[in-house]
Amino acid sequence: MENKNLGFKQLFEKESSTYTYLLWDKKTKDAIIIDPVKETFERDSKIVEELNLNLLYVLETHIHADHITSSYSLKNRFDSKIVLGKGSNLKKADILLADNKEISFGNFTLKAIATPGHTNGCTSYLIENLLFSGDTLLIHSVGRCDFQEGDATKLYESVNKLYSLGNEIIVYPAHNYDGISNSSIREERRLNKFINDDLSKEESIKLINNRKLPL
Repeated sequence: MENKNLGFKQLFEKESSTYTYLLWDKKTKDAIIIDPVKETFERDSKIVEELNLNLLYVLETHIHADHITSSYSLKNRFDSKIVLGKGSNLKKADILLADNKEISFGNFTLKAIATPGHTNGCTSYLIENLLFSGDTLLIHSVGRCDFQEGDATKLYESVNKLYSLGNEIIVYPAHNYDGISNSSIREERRLNKFINDDLSKEESIKLINNRKLPL
């Protein structure tokens, strides 16, 4: 991360192996949080309060099947707005961001990138050179497509859309089960097990569809 005025914390919830991300403008104290988890609501709230941040937005990369969000609780405590991708079609959200639409906090701009495949509403967020990829692009892996709304072809197209952002982009996923905190587009294009530069589209889709993951 190059911009010294961008505050950043990567937080972890161990039961669901979920990463939550808190970012803020150090000058204005305006902040956002990405993928917060119900079990860590008090922890996250305490950090926001201790840093004296103005939590403007609570963002979800998608509607999660593996954990319950704390977005509504954070909205109530900090008068924040809940933000999801437009494809989620969630009527209770305050803002549904379409592909390439932006919101700002302080002097920073966040861009939404529609990345369906794991779910229809999956949305990645780009801030500076930081990509928050949700369950679309994981570290050396990708999101599963065997649940409702899953589509391996859409996921393949979404991941390649993220690959086109540039090799130096740092990837921060919503989950990791091996304790690895981040990756990069360069690394994923070389080492991702399901979608990489050496696999054809057909090979990738077959690998994704044949994963046979436990429910």
